[in-house]
Amino acid sequence: MSAPRLGERVGITSVVGVATLANHVLQFHKQSDDGSAKCNIAYATERDVFVLGIVFDLPESGKPALDRFEGVGQGYEVRTVTVTLVGGQDIKVFTYWATKIDPRLKPYHWYKHHVLHGARTAGLSDRYIARIEAVESIEDPNADRHRRQMNMYR
Repeated sequence: MSAPRLGERVGITSVVGVATLANHVLQFHKQSDDGSAKCNIAYATERDVFVLGIVFDLPESGKPALDRFEGVGQGYEVRTVTVTLVGGQDIKVFTYWATKIDPRLKPYHWYKHHVLHGARTAGLSDRYIARIEAVESIEDPNADRHRRQMNMYR
């Protein structure tokens, strides 16, 4: 959800808006190569649950680079879903779905910061942000990686 992180990976992007994906939940259970958890969208059987996110207008030339960064074929796959923008318009978007899941893993502090930064910047509800804040995160044993990830917010 973090515009600075997305921009660092694929260049300039613009925000289309905040969107809802009904009958799904945000999980931090995607098994990353660095030993931590990353985000995933998971189908939910409960009623009235949803994922909130930001829809970005990504230049066509940026998608191959983003696919590489996200690990398509190595932990994520691309899926097309229909989301509803805040104004009520339904649009089709692509997103990444985890193919390697481990619910025992936790995200690193810096990764959770990326997600929270995006949620706050987009103006998501305090209740939704509180759900993300409630996710337990851990310190990255690689201090250089932590510093690099956080430097984009300076």
